[in-house]
Amino acid sequence: MSKLELDRACNVNVAVQPLVARLRDKAAEYRVGVSRLDNGVTVIDAGIAEVGGLEAGRLIAEICMGGLGRVNFSSAAPFARWRWQVEVAASHPLVACLASQYAGWSLNHGEGKGAFFALGSGPARAMGSKEPLFEELGYRTPAGDTVIVLEVDKLPPAPVADKIIERCGIRPEQLTMILTPTSSLAGGVQIVARVLEVALHKLHALEFPLADFVDGTACAPLPPPSPDFMTAMGRTNDAILFGGQVQLYVTGEDDAARELAAKMPSSASRDFGKPFAQVFKGYGYDFYKVDPMLFSPAAVTVTNVRTGRSFTGGGLHVELLDQSFGA
Repeated sequence: MSKLELDRACNVNVAVQPLVARLRDKAAEYRVGVSRLDNGVTVIDAGIAEVGGLEAGRLIAEICMGGLGRVNFSSAAPFARWRWQVEVAASHPLVACLASQYAGWSLNHGEGKGAFFALGSGPARAMGSKEPLFEELGYRTPAGDTVIVLEVDKLPPAPVADKIIERCGIRPEQLTMILTPTSSLAGGVQIVARVLEVALHKLHALEFPLADFVDGTACAPLPPPSPDFMTAMGRTNDAILFGGQVQLYVTGEDDAARELAAKMPSSASRDFGKPFAQVFKGYGYDFYKVDPMLFSPAAVTVTNVRTGRSFTGGGLHVELLDQSFGA
């Protein structure tokens, strides 16, 4: 593969376009709605006024990963009540997960009850977000057609779209916004499909050298939806916190791999031990009071490809998962 071909293969805004076109052009098949804002921005509704569904969520999860990841369903989950799980892998995990899928672009407009707030994920981040993470990754993509995914239950106001357009340096018709409410089936899938991204974000937070990360794959059980936002949000988090499993491949020293396996699992957090909705309520619904180290998969295996040794940490938490999903 030539350098140009490699650059294009790793350009999330190029790689994602066939997936965006499939979702848009086969809207009826995926049970999503396609419309345009007055300024020409394309909006895809995957669970607000439209049904959406599991397959729409699976495709949107791959869109979030910039076309560099694969998301599948299987019935291999090791839980008696929750047999179906979401499985995730990526050809370029750091780019797919941290430079695209991570919901790191803060987008807001207005104040008070009518205020709009969302965290944007997807390829547009690599084009227009000001997150310091991109300087560390050394990754950006040039202006062009792009897409952003928002976990919202209402249409974003025009100024939010205008901000994205300005930051990305593009025309309105080059932007697609995909809306996935947390309480929808599609929203639940695309959130749980972040299980590998959550692990890599934790790896980064633990200051493990990104250059020593080689590859990874992960899975998490598919949570039942809920029309109540707080319950739905809790269940999608708990799917990863109590049932997420990740296999990471690294290089470097065994001691570093062993320490990573010990520190990464959700059980290493001071806030671990009860469903996330209860943790959140206990902090007065102040997200920033929750221990950031809580957001992690339940069970971790770290394999050092240089030595062939593997280290494990954490474990699956069936009772807590049943408590969250079965409520």
